[in-house]
Amino acid sequence: MAFFVSSITTLFSLFTITCISIVTLPHCDAFPLHYNHHPLLHPHHHHPHIASHNYRDALTKSIMFFEGQRSGKLPPNQRMSWRRDSGLYDGSALHVDLVGGYYDAGDNVKFGFPMAFTITMLSWSVLEFGGLMRGELQNAREAIHWGTDYLLKATAYPNTIFVQVGDAKKDHACWERPEDMDTPRSVFKIDANNPGSEVAAETAAALAAASLVFRRSDPMYSKILARRAIKVFQFADKYRGSYSNALKPVVCPYYCSYSGYQDELLWGAAWLHKATKNPMYLNYIQVNGQILGAAEYDNTFGWDNKHVGARILLSKEFLVQKEQSLHDYKGHADNFVCSLIPGSSSAEYTPGGLLFKMSDSNMQYVTSTSFLLLAYAKYLTSSHTVVNCGGTTVTPNMLRRIAKKQVDYLLGDNPLKMSYMVGYGPRYPQRIHHRGSSLPSIAVHPGKIQCSAGFTVMNSQSPNPNILVGAIVGGPDLHDRFPDQRSDYEQSEPATYINAPLVGTLAYLAHSFGQL
Repeated sequence: MAFFVSSITTLFSLFTITCISIVTLPHCDAFPLHYNHHPLLHPHHHHPHIASHNYRDALTKSIMFFEGQRSGKLPPNQRMSWRRDSGLYDGSALHVDLVGGYYDAGDNVKFGFPMAFTITMLSWSVLEFGGLMRGELQNAREAIHWGTDYLLKATAYPNTIFVQVGDAKKDHACWERPEDMDTPRSVFKIDANNPGSEVAAETAAALAAASLVFRRSDPMYSKILARRAIKVFQFADKYRGSYSNALKPVVCPYYCSYSGYQDELLWGAAWLHKATKNPMYLNYIQVNGQILGAAEYDNTFGWDNKHVGARILLSKEFLVQKEQSLHDYKGHADNFVCSLIPGSSSAEYTPGGLLFKMSDSNMQYVTSTSFLLLAYAKYLTSSHTVVNCGGTTVTPNMLRRIAKKQVDYLLGDNPLKMSYMVGYGPRYPQRIHHRGSSLPSIAVHPGKIQCSAGFTVMNSQSPNPNILVGAIVGGPDLHDRFPDQRSDYEQSEPATYINAPLVGTLAYLAHSFGQL
């Protein structure tokens, strides 16, 4: 993509954040100021910076958001108090228990593919930065637990995964609270005859990553998750096929798998290698890595394409664990980093400096990319390594600055001075595309709101009555514009997979600025 000349001045500041002298940054001594003389990477001034944001507050809210997305019987310590129990009979159509889990976004469907990715990224957030989270660590674990409890139910039968609850077409034809749902709670599954390797391998990744999260705090639960992950990955690998073929009318166009399932098989194997230390997974990666697309130049990381995440994760094995056979993943990860550097042919940024990948829910790529940059910076620092981008040396702290710049934009340092996290800062989206948030709560309006009755609210200009604290919306367009219209799902809809990677990033930033 063409790089916008108009954004060069803004991007110049990506690399000008220096250490603050008032609080101790854990990596302050590693902030080198001897960059190569690339005009965009060479800052002229070094003014001390104090945190412009309350990252701790944002961290708390980013985790609380998941409570607003819960399906099932809500626990006594539920903090998002305007929500009530919902979907209490999910699975009964097929005589299975599928109560629980998360609604993916502003609708009332439980989509297994993005839900599993959400849990994988929440788990990775905790594994990399949970040690910095202090009081929020338990809340983050509970958010993961809520998801893994459901994924265990969805994978309870051999060679079968229940991948969706709810008829998406009929659900989207209504604007109603999850507590009022009267659309069919149809259940859809993959099995040996109708495979879905991408959703199966992502589910295996989620279970494996979460097993590491609970290894110390709940060893028995951790073992259950790891054992299930192994079985689910075997199923994903043995019965290969895309769930977009088997379940096309059901999952498309909502969560069609456009990137195929090879990326999930590599990603799933990487997580199982990390969780089990069984050499068969390392062997699987060594034998299959290239076939599964390890070196492809696809630099968009999200619920559909996991290649970049797998590269970063496996580069850690080489950089930190010194697994020499994974040497190539350092190069693959470097290619991703170089694709983001201002001035590279594939990096597109808005005039205000926001990474721009696509118009539909762009903020998910901002949060996932920022997390990967911080994780990779950590691995590079640990191994005293840098990235070389065509003669330009990119240090770990440059990656940290890019990530911080993106998060600061999200939290309000942008042309509209708008926080794209609901409930954070003085100005944030008021009309998010979210049924439960936009309709009066059960406490205020106990009577049922019928399927189509809610559309008068959806189409109105009134602010949402229920604050979905911590929800991050799809975000502004390529020109930094954000209309704050409820009907504009591309820009105004929150989603679990937008928040999940940001949890780790905010923990790192809050710690760096002495807020935790």
